[in-house]
Amino acid sequence: MSNNDNFIDIGVAQVDITPDYPIRLNGYGSRRTESEGIIQRIWAKALAIGSDDQNPVIMITVENCGLPDEFTEEVSERLKQKTGIPRENFVACYTHTHSAPCLTNSAAFIFGSDIKPGEQATIDKYTEQLKDWIESIAISALENRKPCQIAWNIGELGFAKNRRTEGGPVDHSLPVMRMIDSDGNLSAIWASYACHCTTLAGSDNHICGDWAGFAQEEIQLAHPGTTALITIGCGADANPESRMRAMPQGVQEVFDTRLAYAKEHGKALAHEVSHQLERDAISLSDIPNSAIQRVNLPFDKLPTVEGWKELAAHGGAIGYHAEKHLEMLKNGRSIKTDISYPIQSWTFGDDLAIVFLASEVVVDYSLRLKKEFDNTRLWVGAYSNAFPGYIPSERILAEGGYEGGGAMIYFGQPTKFAPGVEQLVIDTVHELLPSGFLA
Repeated sequence: MSNNDNFIDIGVAQVDITPDYPIRLNGYGSRRTESEGIIQRIWAKALAIGSDDQNPVIMITVENCGLPDEFTEEVSERLKQKTGIPRENFVACYTHTHSAPCLTNSAAFIFGSDIKPGEQATIDKYTEQLKDWIESIAISALENRKPCQIAWNIGELGFAKNRRTEGGPVDHSLPVMRMIDSDGNLSAIWASYACHCTTLAGSDNHICGDWAGFAQEEIQLAHPGTTALITIGCGADANPESRMRAMPQGVQEVFDTRLAYAKEHGKALAHEVSHQLERDAISLSDIPNSAIQRVNLPFDKLPTVEGWKELAAHGGAIGYHAEKHLEMLKNGRSIKTDISYPIQSWTFGDDLAIVFLASEVVVDYSLRLKKEFDNTRLWVGAYSNAFPGYIPSERILAEGGYEGGGAMIYFGQPTKFAPGVEQLVIDTVHELLPSGFLA
């Protein structure tokens, strides 16, 4: 870290959020039974920045597939009641591991069928537990604050691969933030990478943090006493490259191989973090100014009743999705025509701007923002605050496919987005970030 006498109050806290009971796991629609065990325990962590007089901010990281909008809003409101911290100063990120418990209303149609009442009751119970856990660690992080110096830099990591197109675009940047206390000890490390946490496959039914979970373990092993936080960038169309490798024959052999790859990717990230810690970093002397804004993202033209009936005749996940929408119409409920999409930002003076985009955002957003803003002072994150589905760029919307609209049925959305969604998101980021960050 470069010389800097500026100390900022920083607090961290963590809690084990591994359920001690079987529960349905989210991420793969083919997985239809409750979990069969634990490969790796999963965690929620909190990072608090700033003193009470400085309007502190809190970031939560959760090892889960996705946090619904209403989940984040409820936890934020509970924190506001207890601590006074306003909504714009609270951000919740998730690693998108596909080997963590289902949450209530998170990708609610992913299985293409109703969840059994007893299994749903377990999901509801865990969801409420998780809210309590997150609230508690946010408060603990505030209580644990101590003077630290903050600095950041950008590394590079290579295991993400475009899963739509051979040789397609990927964001290999690895922003790393370090917090060092007044005794010179590394208190916390936060790193972000744009890649799906899908090294493990749907054929496995055990709880695990995937590569992000192993990365946190490896960082903490290499730097004892440190709390490691991992968030995910615009990696909605990127998979770990190991997922594209040929697999051995046999269920156990495939499982062992995929698990080894997840650990390998975690070690690679931790190694790059250690490398960045040896380099000079850019000191941050201001606590972040946080802002949040919502933009309505419109859906394309909705099917007619006859159209829904035709889709229902398909059966499977498509048919289930259509039947649920026909039920809504029959019960006099209107089908939504857009979603309210939250976008958040942290700006550390003129030194760094961090963007938190909600849900599964494709790489085009990150690459575009890094052209329109100064990419040496920009950190683009996704998988935060809400989980409405894939957020395609104009290019991917036109190309179609899973990320372009096919996945919407699993999130319970009525149809794909209308053209123009990308510009709405980009314009909102421009409204949030000061003009001094423009390229």
